[in-house]
Amino acid sequence: MSWQIDEAGWCDAAIAVPSPNCDVRPDDVEISLLVVHNISLPAGRFGGDHVLRLFTNRIDPLAAPGYDTLATLRVSAHFFIRRDGRVLQFVPTTARAWHAGVSSWRGRPGCNDVSIGVELEGSDLVPFEDIQYDALIRLASALRLRHPVKEVVGHCDIAPLRKTDPGPYFDWQRIHAALPQLKVELLAE
Repeated sequence: MSWQIDEAGWCDAAIAVPSPNCDVRPDDVEISLLVVHNISLPAGRFGGDHVLRLFTNRIDPLAAPGYDTLATLRVSAHFFIRRDGRVLQFVPTTARAWHAGVSSWRGRPGCNDVSIGVELEGSDLVPFEDIQYDALIRLASALRLRHPVKEVVGHCDIAPLRKTDPGPYFDWQRIHAALPQLKVELLAE
């Protein structure tokens, strides 16, 4: 069965975990970019609720080294795909999530304005799971039906001096083969 994004911007296949870390998109933009990230908290460890807590401003500053800094951040992504393929949605696609930070793509700054951010549970140091790719491909297909998404890029492409994700283990060719209607940016290889 196909996944659907409703008029409010929520995916029927995702678990909704609303984040306060979002705002209204500018009126004059179209959502044309899908940005792929990776995240694990603590770094390199999977599972648990640390990412969920980060995106909902409830991370315990004493839970792990460096979390005192994370506790002051106000960040989010639209989606988080766990290692087992489960999808959590923090921000409706119609709103602007705070995932890209200082960024630019094709000469346009502020990629949060025009993008949907998808975090994959992972790191730059290990391959992603097949089920994560399956979920990402299904999600991207649903997003294309709801929004004029034309390109898929990595966080490293829009913030190359700051970011390396989704990292060297992300299989861009697999995404390109599965989503030929989208321009897949292969600069990240």
